[in-house]
This record gives sequence, structure tokens and C-alpha cells, in this order.
Amino acid sequence: MAKRVASVDKKRCVACGVCANTCPLAAAKVYHGCYAVVEETVCVGCGKCAKSCPAGCIEMKERTAM
Repeated sequence: MAKRVASVDKKRCVACGVCANTCPLAAAKVYHGCYAVVEETVCVGCGKCAKSCPAGCIEMKERTAM
């Protein structure tokens, strides 16, 4: 299991969908057109969504215990 996971700052997210289009495993999705969410159980911590986010609202964090 990856040690990192993407985390979205929902207050800064503009729901553009770039992260969802970039994620190779479809872990990032835009929730009801309001903000992006990342499903931790699917995310492998590659960081592609964080690098592509034009709003800079996605960061990689240490995965919490599951």
C-alpha cells in the first residue's frame, strides 16, 4: 500500500475536473460539480493529480491507518 495519498482542500477547489482526468485509477472525482474528492482506498499516491491541479488545492499527505 502507498504511504501517501492525495488530499483536496475543498474550500479552494474550483471543480474543474483536471484531477479526475489525470488520475490513472479514477480515484479523483468531482463531487456534484462542487469540489473534487479522492477515494483513499483507490489512490496509489502517484501525485499526478496534485501536479496537474491548476488551483493548487491538492497535496500529498501521509496515509492514515485503515
